[in-house]
Formats: sequence, C-alpha cells, structure tokens
Amino acid sequence: MTLKTLIVDDEALARSRMRTLLRDCTSPAADVVAEAAQGAEALEHLAAMELDLVLLDVHMPGVDGIDVARALRSRPDAPAVVFVTAHASHAVTAFDLDAVDYLTKPVRAERLQQALQKAERFLKERRALQAEAQAQVPETVLIQDRGRAERVPLSEVLYLKSEYKYLTVRTATRSHILDGSLNEFEERYPNRFLRVHRNALVARWAIRALEKYDDGEDAEGWALRLDAIPEPVAVSRRQLAAVREVLKETR
Repeated sequence: MTLKTLIVDDEALARSRMRTLLRDCTSPAADVVAEAAQGAEALEHLAAMELDLVLLDVHMPGVDGIDVARALRSRPDAPAVVFVTAHASHAVTAFDLDAVDYLTKPVRAERLQQALQKAERFLKERRALQAEAQAQVPETVLIQDRGRAERVPLSEVLYLKSEYKYLTVRTATRSHILDGSLNEFEERYPNRFLRVHRNALVARWAIRALEKYDDGEDAEGWALRLDAIPEPVAVSRRQLAAVREVLKETR
C-alpha cells in the first residue's frame, strides 16, 4: 500500500526534510501529493483530493494543526493524521482528536516508518469495518407506486422482466412495477442475476430446474422453474448454454 500524503508545516525546510525521510520509507511507502504551509491551505487540499495520510505540524499562523485535525474528525473518509511537532505538550490533545501517532522533531526515519505503519493499519481496519457494516445492510430496490414507496430487498427478488417501458419485479408473494432497465441490474449485480432472455433476468439462487415447454404458439422452447412461484420464465436459445452452466454449478 502506498499512502497518498499531505505534508503540512509552515517551515519550508521542515517540509523538504520530511520529503527526504519519506523517500526511504518502503513498508508502507508514501507518495507526497501535496504540501501546505498553513492550516487553511491544508483544508483546501483536503477538500479537493482523496488522501490517506496527513503529516501535520501543530504550531502554524492562523488555522493551526489542532484546528485542521478537529475539522477532519467529522469526516468518515478522513485521512489518518500524524502530528509532527517540536512540542510534546500537545500529545494528549492530539490523541483526543484521533491522531494515529505523534512525532517530535527532529524526526528519525525509523520512527517515521512506524508512524506510517500505524496509519496503514488504521486505514485497513476502518475499511474492513465499513465493508462489514455495508454487508450487514441488505441491498434493496425502491418501488414507487401511486404515491407509495416501498423498499424490496434484492434477496427476495426472483426475477425481473422488461415489459414495455417498465420492469416487473417478482418476489415470492407479489409482483411490483419499476421504472428501470435490465441492463442496469445486470451490470450492477452480475453475481446475483443471470440473463436468460433479452427481456428477463433471474436470481441465480432461485433456479430450480430447466425444462421444455410449449410457448403457446405451436413452438417448443425452454423455461426455468424458480423456487416459490408457479410460473415459468422463458429461456432464449442464445442464453441456454449459460443457464445450463449455472445449473451445473449449483448441483
């Protein structure tokens, strides 16, 4: 992992020395994408770009490092903050503001590498927690009908069928009408839905059987039987091979 880094210090010599030290850090490495000589400038960079790490001086004219860290605290995607200062007296305040480390000048290369490792660990743990929280929230499709809105969990959707300008969203208990496109669902949820016809997607988990059927026009075709509903879903000849592959995988 390479940490996209912002160096914030009102002394140009201190920023230059930090750049030099960072060149020797490899596990993780740091890519200095911007510098700032004061807190207000740092906040502008932070608003304009996505960063992993801020190496932040405390004492600066105007908006100081404590102010910058306090502003970042409310952002769920805030970069890791490591304070770099000649004064050890602000350490308690720094950690109260969720800084991952606090370095005193002059900074040693070994100590800087340790701070980068703490920042990397912090970012990985936060991303893992965010992913876990996201996984626990069921994905839904919003159905709006005659002034009424209802969220239907995608895990309950058995198939989606394109009919005229709308989609029929079928669950085990009822059918809903949705203004949307099959292509959007197919591209967004390729592991959840399988294209079985130019006008239909089915939930992979719901496929029970593939069988021949009479389409009512004196032509024999193929259709899928899905769990929990009686009606078959037609399979086009073009999609037949893909459907058979899915059936093999689920056996």
